[in-house]
Amino acid sequence: MDQNRLEDFVHKAMGDLGSALTASLVVIGDRLGLYRAMAGAGPLTPAELAQRTGTVERCVREWLAAQAAAGYVDYDAASGKYTLPEEQAAALSNEESPACVLGGFLGMTSAMKAESKVADAFRSGKGVGWHEHDPGLFEGTERFFRPGYNANLVNSWIPALEGVKEKLAKGAVAADIGCGHGASAIILAKAYPRSTFVGFDYHAPSIEAARQRAAAAGVGDRVRFEVASAKTYGGKYDLVAHFDCLHDMGDPVGAAAHVRETLKPGGTWMLVEPRAGDNVEENLNPLGRIFYSVSTLVCTQASLAQEVGAALGAQAGEARLRDVVTKAGFHHFRRAAETPFNFVFEVRA
Repeated sequence: MDQNRLEDFVHKAMGDLGSALTASLVVIGDRLGLYRAMAGAGPLTPAELAQRTGTVERCVREWLAAQAAAGYVDYDAASGKYTLPEEQAAALSNEESPACVLGGFLGMTSAMKAESKVADAFRSGKGVGWHEHDPGLFEGTERFFRPGYNANLVNSWIPALEGVKEKLAKGAVAADIGCGHGASAIILAKAYPRSTFVGFDYHAPSIEAARQRAAAAGVGDRVRFEVASAKTYGGKYDLVAHFDCLHDMGDPVGAAAHVRETLKPGGTWMLVEPRAGDNVEENLNPLGRIFYSVSTLVCTQASLAQEVGAALGAQAGEARLRDVVTKAGFHHFRRAAETPFNFVFEVRA
């Protein structure tokens, strides 16, 4: 045994343990408004932050020390005060920032609560349905993806699809499959007031949340949400979109075939999936670590819990997605856009 290698690994494991604990503290800081109270406030003592947030100073003091040790806040020993730097504030206090990471922490700590269910599923192979998870996963997933959709969906993804921007501007009918809490459909409805959008998801509580958010956003007149699966929703559409969800489906080929049936002549399918190489070795990086991990806890399990159980996983890669699309009868498959986190594909018959 290489003793140095062992020590290096133990140090790495301890760092990972600290990261796991920090994730829970980020969720607490978000829930209690600690980050928002620190944003732009300059240096604060624990007592001052506790007073601003209606919390207990002793708990806040320990939380701040942990945050400083993690590098999330700065600490000045001379004054005993803590500061949330501007850069961290953008990621931890501003929901409109493309850099916001709060949803990821909420979603992943919520996913961890299904640990015993997932362990049982390893033995049975029956999977764990999306609906079987802690509700924090549903909220966290929407909050995690929404900043990226805000930054890219209207500005770059739609324009990258041939003729789609023009259709939506004039007035088209679009479907958002696996819509969750409706962030993507609401963003599109705000940008294209002449078009009509329908979001579908099998998870009834998410559909109810989406309806409430659409009403609050003032777009209830042009976007609606219905309970339906990826293989049963109805209607005919100029645009069908799947945002980060096809790999979660038990029968992605069947879901793709249903898209083909529900597209109008000349219609486009926008397929957004997590960025991934086609081989495991291409994904052995920090992003792949996150996606493989959440796929183990959530995505693969969700697929295994459904019919067929293809279990593409969150790192399916372009080649596997092309195979799914081709088997469903599509002939046009093009990578239209990409970000550090996503591939956006244009699919047509």
